[in-house]
Amino acid sequence: RWIAEGETDEERRYVGRVCTETRGNEMEQNKNLRPISQKLRKIATKEENLLWYKFLRHYSPQFRRQYVIGDYTVDFYCHKARLVVELDGSQHCEAQMLEYDRKRTIYLQTQGLYVFRISNLDVLRQFGNVCAEIDRIVTIRSSAP
Repeated sequence: RWIAEGETDEERRYVGRVCTETRGNEMEQNKNLRPISQKLRKIATKEENLLWYKFLRHYSPQFRRQYVIGDYTVDFYCHKARLVVELDGSQHCEAQMLEYDRKRTIYLQTQGLYVFRISNLDVLRQFGNVCAEIDRIVTIRSSAP
């Protein structure tokens, strides 16, 4: 199931430490995470590679992969749509990972970003639908003020 995170009252009310700000077209980044994000690009999962090479790589507006935002690295990021696309494998169903993902999503939302989660299985089994949904979200968010 695809989840647009940040829909609970707690997440909407969250006021936390915001350690990044928007500068021009880029988000501030924790420079210490850059080598890790570069390594993650080289060891991407087959689902990440499929979505990147068959759809997002040449998509307009531009997406970046394994992009650092604050103290986090996101799978895919589109600045124009202020959209984060996260692919979730089975490890994201474990309690500890669910809590980490929740906190991370709340932080990203405090930056004005929309987090769209997709399971790896959906990328493999419903690739066309996944691409169409990303396109729909980008279209809506890119035209919003």
